[in-house]
Amino acid sequence: MDHTQPDHNRQLKAAVINDFSSFGRCSLAVTLPILSAMKVQCCAVPTAIFTNHTGFEHFSWRDCTDRLDDYIRDWRATDLSFNAIATGFLGSARQVEFVRRFTDAFRTSSNIVVVDPVMGDYGRLYPTYDRSLAESMRSLVDVADVLTPNLTEACVLAGREYDPGIADEGLADIASTLAGGRANRVVISGLQRGGSLVNYVYERGRRPSLVSTPKLGPDRSGTGDVFASVIVGDLVRGAEFTNAVRHATDFVARTVARTIQMGLPTTDGLAIEENLGELAK
Repeated sequence: MDHTQPDHNRQLKAAVINDFSSFGRCSLAVTLPILSAMKVQCCAVPTAIFTNHTGFEHFSWRDCTDRLDDYIRDWRATDLSFNAIATGFLGSARQVEFVRRFTDAFRTSSNIVVVDPVMGDYGRLYPTYDRSLAESMRSLVDVADVLTPNLTEACVLAGREYDPGIADEGLADIASTLAGGRANRVVISGLQRGGSLVNYVYERGRRPSLVSTPKLGPDRSGTGDVFASVIVGDLVRGAEFTNAVRHATDFVARTVARTIQMGLPTTDGLAIEENLGELAK
């Protein structure tokens, strides 16, 4: 009789804590195929399940908070380990606390924790966020190795006033503040400068850099999720941080161009299916 124990950890794995929208190409619905294309198994932890995302006039949803600790219990019993733990949209302080418990349970000396603090944009918090919940998100800065906020989120986390015309010196102040704890890599994404979108890349101990691309068309749902997912996949596979940001920026730009060419509405998100083959290289 073969008494060999099953090895669940032969493949690269990322545990991803986010909501799932069945239509609209955002959150787990884009992270799952992106990581799969990059040969990383996505182990999804759905915080809520939506028929379609909240950018549509009509949607329904189910909160999964009461079941989240089942993942810690069952995955520890299954002896799973992860090369990365990644988070996206969180809907309550209870979910923020769950992320901290999950990280405590599965962090190792060799994996990374990537926090995409999805809270708002253009200087405003999303309707599901109040100041109390936004403040509780600051506790995740202490557990993150990598942070991928936009400017609004970075300002909230760092306790700074939002300034859409912020100069590089101000970005350096915010990024160094966010990297003052555990985090050693920060990208402040989607800065609009002229006709370009600019990502400010900060690594502790290195000179900051800018990764830019022309801005194409209006904002589209789920773009930040696509951007962060490619970064997670690259980091798990050993890429250098700036190269991961550059790869994510280029993939988003090409996919936005293809989505515009197809004439899809902005609420449909990015047509990632058209370009997923690029990520397998």
